[in-house]
Amino acid sequence: MKKTMIGYQVYSAREDAAKDLLGTLKALKAMGYDGVEFAGFYGHTAEEVKAMLDEVGLVAISHHVPFAAMREDIDKVIRDNKTIGCKYIAIPFLDEETRPGSAGFASVIRDVYRFGRKMKDAGIQLLYHNHDFEFVTLSGQFGLDFLYDAVPECILQTELDCCWVKYAGQNPADYVRKYAGRCEVVHLKDYVGHKEAGKNPYALIGVDEDTAKADEGVAFEFRPVGYGCQDIPSIIKAGQESGTEWFIVEQDLSVGRTPLEAAKMSVEYLRGLGL
Repeated sequence: MKKTMIGYQVYSAREDAAKDLLGTLKALKAMGYDGVEFAGFYGHTAEEVKAMLDEVGLVAISHHVPFAAMREDIDKVIRDNKTIGCKYIAIPFLDEETRPGSAGFASVIRDVYRFGRKMKDAGIQLLYHNHDFEFVTLSGQFGLDFLYDAVPECILQTELDCCWVKYAGQNPADYVRKYAGRCEVVHLKDYVGHKEAGKNPYALIGVDEDTAKADEGVAFEFRPVGYGCQDIPSIIKAGQESGTEWFIVEQDLSVGRTPLEAAKMSVEYLRGLGL
């Protein structure tokens, strides 16, 4: 069984990172995280970020790079991520004009294949990070599965976000097992609440936040890993049996505590499970 490690999506503590990226990385290392996933460099160059990682002793696992940025200059994206030592680059989000079921989705598949090939040649693996909107039906299967069927495994691997898998009505552990051998990176994200028409639960790069405030009648709220509705032990077991190398903690919005306080709760919970 492959050894699994715990990473943190720095976007979850984006305000801290924007003020003091080095200090944020030091705090995450002190909590017990093995590595970090980026979603931008917070005003720093790739060389500066690499120096910070070396100083702190964290692995650069992956980088969420907007699809538009890949289309604008894929060579620069690859160069920057080679500089910081990323093994993976993830497509984090698709806008309404490019998601499964849209007219632009066919061009996305073509570009995913092209970008994945270029990254592979450079020693980087392309991932796709899902939300719930990929769980529309295309040709008799979910759009997410359609994408993974359309692009070979060697070119595109999964970064299953367990929050959105469950939010879409699917079992996250089952989905991880479905992609055994293709799921080296898994996002652990916990929440409470349910899907409600007209509500936008996302707190994403370039997307306005519209997340419900904490109260007894909350429709949706992100929580530290292990403090929501997810069956985290079953997801971890599925990942360990399916070749997962990294479990990445992501919490798009922290309510009632600071993001770094939530990060500490998450990693302590996971270490308590034996990771």
